[in-house]
Amino acid sequence: MKKRSCLLILFIVTIPLLVQGQQNLIARQISFEFLSKNVSGTIADFQSESSLDLSNPANTSFKGSVGVESLKTGNFLRDWALKGRKYFNEDDFPRIYFKSTEVNESDNGYRVRGTLTLKGTGLPVTINFQRNGNLLEGETELYTSDFGIVIKKKREDNLVKVRLQLEIQ
Repeated sequence: MKKRSCLLILFIVTIPLLVQGQQNLIARQISFEFLSKNVSGTIADFQSESSLDLSNPANTSFKGSVGVESLKTGNFLRDWALKGRKYFNEDDFPRIYFKSTEVNESDNGYRVRGTLTLKGTGLPVTINFQRNGNLLEGETELYTSDFGIVIKKKREDNLVKVRLQLEIQ
């Protein structure tokens, strides 16, 4: 159950739905993997107030959230436990939020720095996106224990990798 909590945190990072002028960025998939437990899953229910300026990344902003209730790991009981008070506490914190503070162009993509808020705790996170045609594919890593979701005693055993795939429309 602790493993799944880490996965949810990772999915929180993948919150944004983006808008580029009149074009949208649609989340194709947001997935996570709790590395020390070999548990993976997805998260959805995206809401966004984002804008994407491909010609001037400094004018881009990512702001959005995902619903904790949409967390899926392929195991109903694990999902139910992860949404409970001990881990993600869906009743008191139904959404995971992300808001960018800085967007920079990088090799074939973008580096997005911002604040991820999970269970009321906001911490800095960096998501590295690569652009592949009309897709933005992003990755980040975080430790669930930093957000008060302690799965394992050692911090390094609470590492979660989050992957986002967004489509520019």
